[in-house]
Amino acid sequence: MTDQTERSRTDAGPRGAGRPHAVRRARPATGPRPLPAPRPLGEVRRWPRTFAHRLTAPLPGVRALARLAREGLLRPSDRALHTVPELPFAPGPLPTPGPGAVAVTWAGHASWVIRVGGLTVLTDPVWSRKILGTPARVTPVGVRWEDLPRVDAVVISHNHYDHLDVPTLKRLPRATHLLVPAGLAAWCRRRGFTRVTELDWWEAVELPAPGGGAVRFDFVPAHHWSKRGLTDTCRSLWGGWVITAPRTVGEGPAHRVYFAGDTGYGHWFAEIGDRYPGIDLALLPIGAYEPRWMLRPVHTDPEEAVRALGDLGARRMAPMHWATFLLSAEPPVEPLRRVRAAWEAAGRDREDLWDLPVGASRVLEAP
Repeated sequence: MTDQTERSRTDAGPRGAGRPHAVRRARPATGPRPLPAPRPLGEVRRWPRTFAHRLTAPLPGVRALARLAREGLLRPSDRALHTVPELPFAPGPLPTPGPGAVAVTWAGHASWVIRVGGLTVLTDPVWSRKILGTPARVTPVGVRWEDLPRVDAVVISHNHYDHLDVPTLKRLPRATHLLVPAGLAAWCRRRGFTRVTELDWWEAVELPAPGGGAVRFDFVPAHHWSKRGLTDTCRSLWGGWVITAPRTVGEGPAHRVYFAGDTGYGHWFAEIGDRYPGIDLALLPIGAYEPRWMLRPVHTDPEEAVRALGDLGARRMAPMHWATFLLSAEPPVEPLRRVRAAWEAAGRDREDLWDLPVGASRVLEAP
């Protein structure tokens, strides 16, 4: 862990809403708790009929949805929509990271191209122009599909349409590794995928890295929910992923990247930080947050995302879940302005805020 990471852990500020007086616990001198052994790839498992008991807030009912429509808060105002041309879009070539380095490229929304340990990993890939029930994307996809290297694995955070997109998945070879939340494997196998692994919270799998060792994928909790149809509410789980690069004998600690998926702010961030110390980069959502009376439990706003970074003990943050699909009522460019202001107010180093345009990349160099 670097000195900067250690400072950010101790100077993080307030902790998890929903857990009174949640203060980071001092770790014993022996170090963090050991991580569980990885589970077998492709394991066929049985799950409970519902994961509703994992919710950290009640889901909105019919009255809330009616109020949302009545108040006209389903999308930004017409005046705010005039700022759409200001959304940052700057596609560039995909970097090829050297040994021990990790490259991330923002394709838009929650879709990232992560190159780690010689593997190419996609997160919540949505290359479609339009998804069910949502206006068309306002920025193009930041990476052309034909420019992608061979995709080795896909990680899915949950089954909402803006995170699990069938037309995009159909572009992939059916032997691509799909790493998904508990309850989603059967859905993937029905669509022809042969290498599907589903995990519960705090479970992990490993994929062999071409250069030796393995890339580890840990599925971690989030404050969210799941649903695709009329009768499947919370029938599958939701969460984020901690991706750890291979560690080679004689090298320093391996890079660790946290992909939050979709989440509200709450106590899980501190717990994730405790279990996975030394997160180098957190990919955190900053958009789709207005109105707060409706969306606070399931979508962090920019200030909460910066606060969550402190809870995680992470050093760098790359904002996501904005500038692509206009899912809620805040002005399109507002998330970027607010996250920059919150970052400055928190006293963090400006170089550690990777506020990328859609299509841009950054590289975590070898430790």
